[in-house]
This record gives sequence, structure tokens and C-alpha cells, in this order.
Amino acid sequence: MAKSPVLPLFAQHLGASKADIGFIAAASTIIGIVTNLPAGALSDVWGRKRVILVAALVFASAPFLYFFVTTPWQLVVVRVYHGLATAIFGPVALAYVADLFQQRRGENMAWYSSATMVGRFLSPTVGGLVLSLATLPAIVALFLPLGLPQPRLPYLLVYLGCGLSGLVALFLALRLPDLGGGAAVRRSGGENPASIPAEAKRRPRPYLERRILLTSGTEAAQYLAYGALETFLPLYALAVGRAEWEIGLIFGLQTVTTLLTKPLMGRLSDRLGRRALIALGLLVSAAALAAVPWTASMLPLAVLAMLFGLGVAVVTSSTAAFVADLAHGTAHGAALGTLGTIMDVGHASGPIVAGLLIARLSYAPAFAIIAAVLVLAAGGFLATVRE
Repeated sequence: MAKSPVLPLFAQHLGASKADIGFIAAASTIIGIVTNLPAGALSDVWGRKRVILVAALVFASAPFLYFFVTTPWQLVVVRVYHGLATAIFGPVALAYVADLFQQRRGENMAWYSSATMVGRFLSPTVGGLVLSLATLPAIVALFLPLGLPQPRLPYLLVYLGCGLSGLVALFLALRLPDLGGGAAVRRSGGENPASIPAEAKRRPRPYLERRILLTSGTEAAQYLAYGALETFLPLYALAVGRAEWEIGLIFGLQTVTTLLTKPLMGRLSDRLGRRALIALGLLVSAAALAAVPWTASMLPLAVLAMLFGLGVAVVTSSTAAFVADLAHGTAHGAALGTLGTIMDVGHASGPIVAGLLIARLSYAPAFAIIAAVLVLAAGGFLATVRE
């Protein structure tokens, strides 16, 4: 909610240029690229709960810093600090779930991932609603005695809501059972040092382990396509005459499809194996992406977006579990931090690559090239990575 839709509007209110707004929006993602791996590795040594509590403290404190922001550069600083929360929390929380479950790991990690998507799905609606309500005279009159500046009041109320949510998250984090580090999981059903083969303990660190790097690169290819589609499908849809509400509905259906199918795909990966499903998901996403520029109607575009969302669910529900399988319990944090770092690079590259291709070649060739990358990634993954 701190990012969509309030962040660009707040930055513009502070006088930021379009270029400044892009940099401000990217600040939290950039910090994630450099933080995911160290945070995950630290949790292997220091313990998951301690690192999760660090992230929860940032979640709870960062929103209140927006109250003191008056210039764009101050907003960048706060966004970097706020971005640390997600960058730390993401891989460590996934590692915590991976520690808890040796059996049905893919399904349970997918349930966790779907839970995060519920928050992402609701946040723009809730944030937009708060922005709208904050302009009502009764709401303005209620908060004026607190001395909040009226022009910034709508934005500050959104960040107040973020702060309250962060405090709830901190309270819940305090109640998490302490499992220790990745190599000291004590909960029944999780991995402990005695259950880890000796050869696994002698393996290279996750950021050097070939199969983990290849799996992470495969997910990065998926997110490269995802970043391209989420950025340029709205522009393509507008160009072919689709209304704004139709574009919103298309993306809503895509998100809901991913959210609802992830746990099922995770269960299938537990039963059928991860590799084949990862390759299948990449091929499904490639087919949907390549077909987008060949239709202009609302229903086909919605179906293709849902198909792409299904491909994302198939791939991402399997990659995280597969990386955790490969790492064993000794280094879940570092392994999933490696996955997150490489995935973020792919996600950030998607809009850049797609923008350059579309500018030179138009939509159909550009999407076809990115779809070909997914096909090559699927073939390369099957050829080079074994269970």
C-alpha cells in the first residue's frame, strides 16, 4: 500500500519530475537485489526469527518516517529504508516455511506465496480508497487538530494505515516459534542436522551451487517476461481501444488466477516432481505472451492474461521449493536469498528489454522474442538440471 497507488502521487506532490519518480519507485527494488542474499545467509547462522523480527521492525517504523518527508530526495532515503523490510523478510520467511516442511514443501511454500499475493492484490484498492476518503470535509476536520498539513493529509493517512499494519506484523512476528538457524530446525517434520546427508553438508554455498543458480536463472527468465507484460500490456490494450476499466479487470483476473492456482501447482510439484512443471509453466507463459499482440478484443486478452498467470503460478510454486530441496536444511536462507536476488534482476530487466524491443520492432516481434527466451529457458533447464 506504501507503493501503489500513493507513491508516484506523493512524489509528484513533492515536486518530483517523471525521471525522479521512476528512480524513487525503483529504489526499494534496487535495495532488494543487494540485500536478499545477505539476509538469507544471515538467517542460516543467526536464526530465522531474529532476522524476521529485524524486518518486522522496519515494517513497523518506516511508514511513520513519511510524515517527515518534504522533498523528493528525502523520499528516496525513506524508500530505501522501507525496501529493506521486504528485501530481508522475503527470502527468510520462505526459508522459515521450507524449514517447517520436508513433506508437502512445495504446496506449503505456495500457500505462503499466495498469502503475500492477497496483500498485494488488496493494497492498491485499500490505498486508493483511503486517498479518496481523506479528501472528505469530515475526515479533514477530524485530523486538522493534530497539526497534519492539509495538502499532504491524504498521503499521510495512507502511510498511517501502513504503520498500523506494520505494527500488527511485528506483533505476529513476535509470536512465531523460534526454530533456530536452518541447520538447527527442531520442529517435527522439518530437517535437522542428523537428517541431512553428509555429502549435502560438503556442497558449495548456494550462490555457487550450479543447479541453484540455473533454477534461479530460469525463474529470472519468467519474471523478465512478467515485468515486460505488466508494463506494456496496458499500453498495448489502450492502443487497440480497450478502456481503462477493462485493463484493470484483465490484470485483476491474471492476479487472481495466479493466487488461486499456486497451492494446487505446489501440491502437484510435490507429487510429480519440480523440473517438468517448471518447464511446462515456462512454455504456457511463452504461448500466452506471444499471442497477446494478435488480438484486440477484451475476452481473448483476459484469457491470455489468465493463461500467463497460470504459467507464473506453475513456475514459481516449483522453483522456490526446488531450490529449498537442493539446499537442504543447512542453507535454506542463503539459497532462497540467491533465488530472490537473481529473480529481482530478471524482473527489473523485463520493462527495459521490452521497451527497447518494442521501440525498434513493435509489439508482436518484441513479445515473440521474449517468448522465445522462455522456450529456450525451458529447454536449457531440462537439459542441464536434474532432480
